[in-house]
Amino acid sequence: MASQVQPARRRVSIERTFNAAVEDVWELWATKEGIESWWGPDGFTVKVRRLDFRLGGELLYAMTAIAPEQIEFLKKAGMPQTTESLVTYTEVEPLRRLGFRQMADFIPGVKPYEVETTVALESGSQGVRMVLTLDAMHDEHWTKMAVMGWENELDKLARLLKPV
Repeated sequence: MASQVQPARRRVSIERTFNAAVEDVWELWATKEGIESWWGPDGFTVKVRRLDFRLGGELLYAMTAIAPEQIEFLKKAGMPQTTESLVTYTEVEPLRRLGFRQMADFIPGVKPYEVETTVALESGSQGVRMVLTLDAMHDEHWTKMAVMGWENELDKLARLLKPV
């Protein structure tokens, strides 16, 4: 039986520099409290159900719409107010790099597919440079939505970091 090989997808990168210690940035990616404090776009809350932050480990979280406009958008789109997502860590290099894979299984009318994300951190004189790279989604609209979501989340992350 031949194996199914997924065609390579375009990758999209978002770059930010934080005036913070790399340990503080890493902690916000690597702990339950950290993830819950910024993950999810504005108007959503995230609750970590399970976190095993290591290579091959998993993060299970629930994201719930809490703002009226997000709740209304989800209702109109036929999507639930709360979705659970499972992340599998594919790379964990403390204070430098992490990678994870999760299913895009929340899009009405679209067969679920995997999305890979990597986060590279580099300390320098200007602070911590972070490059987040993710697979493009199945179409341009959803790719733009994913990028907008990540940009919003990274704004939230930046607000939590105290200058060095």
